[in-house]
Amino acid sequence: MEYQVGHGEILRHTFSQEDFDRIAVLSGDDNPIHVDPDFAAKTRFKKTVAHGMLLYGMVSRVIGDFIPGGVPIEQELMFPAPTYTDEEVTVWVVVTKALKDENALELDTYVIKENGDLGLKGRAVIGLEGVK
Repeated sequence: MEYQVGHGEILRHTFSQEDFDRIAVLSGDDNPIHVDPDFAAKTRFKKTVAHGMLLYGMVSRVIGDFIPGGVPIEQELMFPAPTYTDEEVTVWVVVTKALKDENALELDTYVIKENGDLGLKGRAVIGLEGVK
């Protein structure tokens, strides 16, 4: 497949508390800000917030759907705003550069909240050697 600058993939998803709880069990990160709604209600966030790696997992899923067989080489992530339970997000990855010498693509990656804020902003380099 030919990948061009500006092309990308989008997925919409709404996280539940069960999603947060399941990633806490898998990762061992059971910080109450992620898994205890009563605790979170007393914080500046007011609700439980997503684990950063849960958001990245969704980005990885979208990259895998868009570039099947692609190999992650680099990933930069920032989490500018918290992502909450029961909040629909749009996961978007878009090609920003073809790295022909490296047989790779550079992507911008985003998790965009309902209000337009970014829950995740990142950059990825994906190798194409396994892509058909």
